[in-house]
Amino acid sequence: MVHDKHFTLGEAERMLQLIKPSINRMIELKKILDERGYDIFRHQFFGGIGPNGTGVFPREMEELVEIVQKITAYGVQVKGIDNGLLDFPYIRRNGEEVYLCWMQGEEQIRYWHRITDGFSGRKSISEL
Repeated sequence: MVHDKHFTLGEAERMLQLIKPSINRMIELKKILDERGYDIFRHQFFGGIGPNGTGVFPREMEELVEIVQKITAYGVQVKGIDNGLLDFPYIRRNGEEVYLCWMQGEEQIRYWHRITDGFSGRKSISEL
């Protein structure tokens, strides 16, 4: 098994409702940082060196990191900050470890995929 924590579909749905406000804020913070020209992956402004010349990360970056840490502490995988893409580790009846997959804009968890397939391999939850 890749993950220690696994969700049932019901647990994943309940967790999703709990963290949706954080997901919305995460997306909002990423947009703010993008608009300011801050590269969250390199931790610097585009074309510059260091976080912002002061040695301090922007407040929005610090909040973004806190949100991602909080979500992952629940056992949820943050796969996309821009689009709020999340994976919830799940064990199928056959014992296979897969992900229940959700993205901002979807009303509920409707998809799953094998760990090796990623987003492009998403299938309907009815095929789970």
